[in-house]
Amino acid sequence: MTTAPTTSTRNRRNRRAEILEAAARLFAARGFHGVSIEDIGGAVGVSGPALYRHFSGKDALLAEMLLDVSSRLRESAVAVATSAPDPRQALDALLNVQITFSIEQPALITVHDRELGNVPEPQRRQIRRLQRLYVEEWVTVLAELHPACPAARLRATTHAVFGLLNSTPHSAGELPGRDMRPLLHAMAKAAIASAVSER
Repeated sequence: MTTAPTTSTRNRRNRRAEILEAAARLFAARGFHGVSIEDIGGAVGVSGPALYRHFSGKDALLAEMLLDVSSRLRESAVAVATSAPDPRQALDALLNVQITFSIEQPALITVHDRELGNVPEPQRRQIRRLQRLYVEEWVTVLAELHPACPAARLRATTHAVFGLLNSTPHSAGELPGRDMRPLLHAMAKAAIASAVSER
């Protein structure tokens, strides 16, 4: 039997999420080494030392931030790919997962691109493993749609599509989300179609 989380546990989780969100914004704006624990504490209205009740240090905070998002993306991909009635709808669902992340979390994209090297090695390996598993969810769906296309090409296509979609730290401010979402979806589908076509 599972026990419902207590109010204090929920509050602690909410506070951790708030800290992670604030840290992502600061790391994206100023870089990991340009942000102190005191800066992060100030962004959430607590003293810097109070953050040590939630995280052992800035390295641990960065590691949890990137582990969390990598895990959530992979879990979402598994959920939508296994529940979709056919591969075409599974691909659309995967695109929606990545586009939602790209539009809603541009700071995390920036932090991952610039700061993964600052994550301690054990956690960095976990992040890389989760990312490989996420990519393979895409490759599996694409292989069902394009069985004649080599897996290596499908994998390269997936990474290229991520690059396109994850351009939002630079492009998302140009259009509101309601317009950016279908634009990204159409561009990604066109890129995939071009990459897997017979040559």
